[in-house]
Amino acid sequence: MPASRAWPREGGPHDGQSRSSEIAIELLDDRTTVEAVLAGDRDAFRRLVDREGPAVVRACYRVLGDVHEAEDAAQEAFVTAYRSLPSWRGDGPFGAWLTRIAVRIALRQASRRKSVAWLDVTGEPGSGSPSAAAINAASIDASSSNDPMLLSLRTERAMAVRHEVSRLGEPYRETVSLRFFGEMSLDEIARETGRPLGTVKTHLHRGLLRLREALDQGGGA
Repeated sequence: MPASRAWPREGGPHDGQSRSSEIAIELLDDRTTVEAVLAGDRDAFRRLVDREGPAVVRACYRVLGDVHEAEDAAQEAFVTAYRSLPSWRGDGPFGAWLTRIAVRIALRQASRRKSVAWLDVTGEPGSGSPSAAAINAASIDASSSNDPMLLSLRTERAMAVRHEVSRLGEPYRETVSLRFFGEMSLDEIARETGRPLGTVKTHLHRGLLRLREALDQGGGA
């Protein structure tokens, strides 16, 4: 699977300044590349695909649990992004904008099928992450055991989690999916959706509560 994007960590003021500088450089590079694509440079778009491809496929895989379906969804996301390039505002990383498109496509694809494949919701980004804590009620840690029954139960709960996420109403579905499937920070979600950070936090909190309630009612906890 493609390498994981790093989860945001809390740090001191110097860490924040360093990250802000990195984002500014990244945005400048993104704008330059997108402007080249809009001017007719197809090689420039190929560079974006090469750079963002692994992260996009991984985000789709976390939603779909199937490599081939994830690759198809990622390809559709790039086609959609290419056609929508003029609408990219450029006020956030291109990768975050693209991830939002990809997650939406993957969710739509997941909601159309009758069954879902296994997704390891407890693997990355780690047992101490917010996602693992939020979905803990719907998973079983079988990492230290090969017991078929435990693995089967873990699979059922992972399937239930993704199924119930796809059934959440908006904006909760998008916020929960971008945070945990797309691995976007709350700041990135706020920037890409155009919502205040406080609103995003509220949507995430309420979305996770609704997810837990749905899993409890369905026997997934």
